[in-house]
Amino acid sequence: MTQENKQTASRKKAPALALIGAGRMGGAMMRGWLASGLVRSSKAHVFEPTPQPDLIALADEFGLKLNPDMEKLAKQKGVDLAVLAVKPQVMATVLPTYQPLWGGDGGLPLTISIAAGVSLASLGALLPEGTPIIRAMPNTPAAIGQGVTALIGNAHVTEAGYEQAEALLAAVGTVVRLDNEGQMDAVTAVSGSGPAYVFHLAECLTAAGTRAGLPEKMAAQLAIGTVTGAAGLLDQSADDPAALRQMVTSPGGTTAAALDILMGDKGLRDLMSRAVSAAAARSKELDQKN
Repeated sequence: MTQENKQTASRKKAPALALIGAGRMGGAMMRGWLASGLVRSSKAHVFEPTPQPDLIALADEFGLKLNPDMEKLAKQKGVDLAVLAVKPQVMATVLPTYQPLWGGDGGLPLTISIAAGVSLASLGALLPEGTPIIRAMPNTPAAIGQGVTALIGNAHVTEAGYEQAEALLAAVGTVVRLDNEGQMDAVTAVSGSGPAYVFHLAECLTAAGTRAGLPEKMAAQLAIGTVTGAAGLLDQSADDPAALRQMVTSPGGTTAAALDILMGDKGLRDLMSRAVSAAAARSKELDQKN
């Protein structure tokens, strides 16, 4: 069977999947896949050396196989999909220990990596020649099915492989396909790390409200409610962020006074640009260490 036919056939049924690394993100994705029916628990194999209570609870709930015998799995039926969710700093050390998963009789599995900063070339050097590899960058809102994931594959990934990966990742949010791998560092800096920026905004707004005279608990309630409410409005509105901002900004009003600070020289635009640049640079550095 050719690689394209194998990927097409795999797409027509629930795939046999191996998840390597099941921390917060990996576990959240697995829960989404199981809940959506894209992955069957009988065909899900999870490898996590130190399973945390939430992963153990997930395994009990769905009947997942935790840390099965790799050699036996490869000889019996192998896997159609392998998802790498280990930390980028340990990818080169950890991945070789799971090589039996790529040695089954069913051909090389479509391999999806969500490790930040680990390039397709670096992944290819750690896996058998010809392995179809997709590099993906999800973010933490995937835990509630509202993530956003960008992906790009190597030359061995067929259109059927892309569609299979996109269907899998769409179970935890929106998916976009990149034009080239060079865009991934920017994706990592904008959407991969982006939720932390929003969380910090809520922290800062809470602290500012407290300094302005509100009780801390009330300031936090107002700040968090404002951030989540504004995000929901942005998601549901047909207007872009600039238009929504203008709608709530009366000339000479209180919002305008605040925006004079946020939109001034060295304001939020400059600060965010420098923050994203720093994150993108770190993404490049991470790949150089693998």
